Amino acid sequence: MGELRFSRKDPNYKRMVMACFIQAVYLLELDRQDQKGEEDGLAPKWWKPFKYKVTQTLVDERDGSIYGAVLEWDRSSALSDFILIRPSGAPRVVLALRGTLLQKPTMKRDLQDDLRFLVWESLKGSVRYVGALAALKSAVEKFGSTNVCVAGHSLGAGFALQVCKELAKHGVFVECHLFNPPSVSLAMGVRSMSEKASYLWKKVKASLPLKEEATTPLESSKEASDKKRLRTEKKWVPHLYVNNSDYICCHYNAPSCPSAADGASDEQQQQHQSKASEIASDVVAKLFVTSKGPQKFLEAHGLEQWWSDGMELQLALYDSKLINRQLKSIYTTAAVSSPAK
Repeated sequence: MGELRFSRKDPNYKRMVMACFIQAVYLLELDRQDQKGEEDGLAPKWWKPFKYKVTQTLVDERDGSIYGAVLEWDRSSALSDFILIRPSGAPRVVLALRGTLLQKPTMKRDLQDDLRFLVWESLKGSVRYVGALAALKSAVEKFGSTNVCVAGHSLGAGFALQVCKELAKHGVFVECHLFNPPSVSLAMGVRSMSEKASYLWKKVKASLPLKEEATTPLESSKEASDKKRLRTEKKWVPHLYVNNSDYICCHYNAPSCPSAADGASDEQQQQHQSKASEIASDVVAKLFVTSKGPQKFLEAHGLEQWWSDGMELQLALYDSKLINRQLKSIYTTAAVSSPAK
């Protein structure tokens, strides 16, 4: 697995380690199915080289499968290798969540949650959501939000995003790494058709000789105030890792403005860039897209590509419609919600 060299100056290495921890969760479940423990199992090889230890496994009460794990910095193991302090950038604790395993013992429950997201674009009704949120809250209470990191792959990335969003709504921001997060759902398809219809109607309406709708000074003032508040508030910044050849997550790479993808004129492109800059100042996320990643779907959706040190990533600077919608809800919810009782 290589030597430990965590550093804030090397974000690629941190991405690789987070991917390794998620792989450890996949193997924890496979070891459980094969009735293997820490001594003869495969999973420990994916966390021990980095001087971490598993302090809690998240178990689905419906079938007994392991879908997540809490890993803490192992100070005694580090001292045995003469590592006196935790390296800069290394989180004190990591919550890692796996995706779907097409193995009989857990396949039914995994696919059940996949279908839940496909239909509702939400995982809040799942037993695993409840368990992951409880584990995350416990870690934050014990170590503080700045010392906690969450990582998930595929379905696990969906859970990671939603539990972190839940905390972010209450002003608790946790570092989050999402690999191949699901972006396809029936709800999104219906919404997409509605948005396209609305966009076409606006174009037709703009071509008609109708009077412009007046905007009251009060409305303009409130909108400007809301935008100013969003820009000055501290933001939650998740890290998303996407392969464009993976049709499950590639929609995160879609721009927010239809004109950007429809062969628009130079003037429309400038308007899009202006709107993108405005949105980027309100909603922040780091979207990393592979520039030379695997092209076949199974490999493009796989976890292995993300722990490769030869992976070339490009930081997408323009706004994403899906990220914008999901993250903006955090701040609008916070703005209108009443104080907790």
